[in-house]
Amino acid sequence: MLTVFFALLLILILLACLVLTLFGLPGNWLIVVITAVYACLRPAGSAAAIGWKSVAILLVIAIAGEVVELSAATVGTAKAGGSRRGAALALICSIVGAIVGMFIGIPVPLVGSILGALLFAGVGALAGAMLGELWAGKDWYASWQIGKAAFRGRLAGTLAKICLGGLMVAVVIVALIW
Repeated sequence: MLTVFFALLLILILLACLVLTLFGLPGNWLIVVITAVYACLRPAGSAAAIGWKSVAILLVIAIAGEVVELSAATVGTAKAGGSRRGAALALICSIVGAIVGMFIGIPVPLVGSILGALLFAGVGALAGAMLGELWAGKDWYASWQIGKAAFRGRLAGTLAKICLGGLMVAVVIVALIW
């Protein structure tokens, strides 16, 4: 019975970590660390144990989530015809925007910080891409189009990272059952 309790507790903690990812916090990395600690505490032969192969899979998924999230705005900028300067500034400004948005938030109960981090990250990518393109000599309209692509790319990247976090929780559940 205690084994089932600890397995369910692990799943609840990992779901809480997934929610942290919505806030722009390192929830996916916490999933990896907490699962590794659980794997250390539950010997391989015991019930509801998690092997190191599962932890390695989580690590690969977490790295993929970071790469997807951070590169999405730059990919959006590049696909819209943006310069390297615009892509770099979209990346930097989206990170700054996510941090600022997490603290400022949007006045919506419970989810204001989540929405703020997501929105401000997208707006940061938009502003960074536009600034980079204006700096590179493009006109306002072309810069706006590239900025919108960076905005959409950043939001898509964040949503993809959250989906990958959900996949990580699913991997742990499958590992607990098998």
